[in-house]
Amino acid sequence: MYLRKAAVSLLRRVRLPSHSIFTSVSPPTTSMAIATPLPFSLSRKIQFPNQFGNGSSWSTTYADPPIWTILSIQAAIILGINVHPVFADDGSNQTNTESDIQGANISGLRKIEDGSVISNVHTSKWRIFTDNGRDYFLQGKLEEAEKFFLSAIQEAKEGFGERDPHVASACNNLAELYRVKKAFDKAEPLYLDAIRLLEEAFGSEDIRVGVALHNLGQFYLVQRKLEEARVCYESALKIKGRVLGRGSADYADTMYHLGTVLFLQGRLNDSEVVIQDSIRVLEESGQGESMACIRRLRYLAQIYIKSNRISEAENIERKVLHIMELSKGWNSLDTVVAAEELGLTLQSSGSLKEAQELLERCLDAWKTLLPEDHIQIGANMLHIARVVMLNYNQLRGMHVSDAIAEIDKAKGLLNNAIRIARKVISKSKTQNKKQGYGVSGETRRDGYAAVIILLQSLNELGLLEINRLELQESGAKLSSTPEVKNAHFECISAYKELATERLIGDLRQVKAEYLSCLKHLSSLLDAEGTTEYRGTTLQELKGDIKRVEDDISQSRRHKS
Repeated sequence: MYLRKAAVSLLRRVRLPSHSIFTSVSPPTTSMAIATPLPFSLSRKIQFPNQFGNGSSWSTTYADPPIWTILSIQAAIILGINVHPVFADDGSNQTNTESDIQGANISGLRKIEDGSVISNVHTSKWRIFTDNGRDYFLQGKLEEAEKFFLSAIQEAKEGFGERDPHVASACNNLAELYRVKKAFDKAEPLYLDAIRLLEEAFGSEDIRVGVALHNLGQFYLVQRKLEEARVCYESALKIKGRVLGRGSADYADTMYHLGTVLFLQGRLNDSEVVIQDSIRVLEESGQGESMACIRRLRYLAQIYIKSNRISEAENIERKVLHIMELSKGWNSLDTVVAAEELGLTLQSSGSLKEAQELLERCLDAWKTLLPEDHIQIGANMLHIARVVMLNYNQLRGMHVSDAIAEIDKAKGLLNNAIRIARKVISKSKTQNKKQGYGVSGETRRDGYAAVIILLQSLNELGLLEINRLELQESGAKLSSTPEVKNAHFECISAYKELATERLIGDLRQVKAEYLSCLKHLSSLLDAEGTTEYRGTTLQELKGDIKRVEDDISQSRRHKS
């Protein structure tokens, strides 16, 4: 059970010819003074390609970066950092409360131990309410937690005074709760109140203000308010640099977060410089092999991939894999994830033999670490099938028998990926009917992943059958092999069925896969001169294509 949960948190990607991931890329949790960090995890969002097939383009979506802390020192509580930012490209940040809680990093949790000289009935209640609020949050009981945090604010005001930093801490905690609940309109005033109180108490250049600004930057990043986030991070960075020094881990942490914002703003060169500096600080302080540094290296690799600097990305990913193998051994989830990242990058660079060997080794490892029908195994099979089809393209003109063998191998992998995806979707359907929208974050994530894998695999299966026909020397017509159209039609039918059952939400990546299926089937019917297939007319297909294209275009404009 532990491995299964850990695997879900580490599912990094469904990335095929290019780069897309099941990723949680997060910098380290840092704190100042004596910390009582209330936990957050990233709600790990699945990222999938916009298109598929050789030379496809991809879009990556990342989870929101969460923050939650209470820090106490003598006479005052200050805010600290407990952040898990991840990079994003061009998708929405949809947070799942359960994944925020269950995936939380709670290793540093401590009860509040306030050393303030002030002590009265209100301060005692403040401590109790804050601790209770934290405990309920950890249990996923957000309504109860909210009541305690509201009470904590009131007790802090009565026990310490209306303008006391303890009130700032209580406001920050409630703000974070509202962030998880996506009550952003309630959260922002609380963040701003916390910063204002800290500035009044300690001055605008105080480190506590810098940490609070960092947290506010995280809040804006969750909402994709990138310019506001950038301003907050840059302000926090100036304060931390002046107070802590440019070689401190906290300074490097904010630098890394600023780099992620610059990346999302499309300022790739600036982002690269900032993140490289944050990595350098860790390496110079002896933390070059820490998980924090590894996460930043992975982010840097993504920047290189985005910039089409594949060889530089490959070098970083080789370094990461080497570190993971030495520190954790091959059969660990982290190591297998690192190996799969490298395998997919090798595929992008055309190093197909090494890519296939590495991905197949990953598949063997996944099978020992996960249940046999885990969705990650289906994703890996899809990865390998893509590499096999690229091998086929190289063999088809020279060794026909070998090329046919590659097609057969790819078909077997795709059929297994389809089988696993259908099984996971069936489980998701069952739980959805039983629990409605109360299904677990893990089940929901697996379901979304399975939908993408199913659509991609069916679509790829149709393309595979087209390749098989092209390999035939008899010049057989496409209409002579129903498998070609059947695979694309099943892809379309699966999408419509899942959309009707409201299992796929409004994910643009899913729509993009559906659009690809529509276009392939429409092209096949056009080429044959066929106006209808299995009750669906060519005109209806073209109408659906136009509608989905408009939906995707509108979604992009909305996100920009």
